[in-house]
Amino acid sequence: MKINKEEQLNKDTDNEASLSGTLFSVGMVAAVIVVMWAAVFWLYMERV
Repeated sequence: MKINKEEQLNKDTDNEASLSGTLFSVGMVAAVIVVMWAAVFWLYMERV
C-alpha cells in the first residue's frame, strides 16, 4: 500500500500538534507540583 506525500504531511502535522499539547500539559502539571512543594516547604519553615 502506497501513501502519498500529502497524507504523510498531514500525519506529521497531527503528531507535532499532539506532542505540543502533551508538552504543555506536562509543563502545567510540573508547575502545579513545584508550586505545591514550595508552599508546603514555606509552611514547614514558618513553623520550625
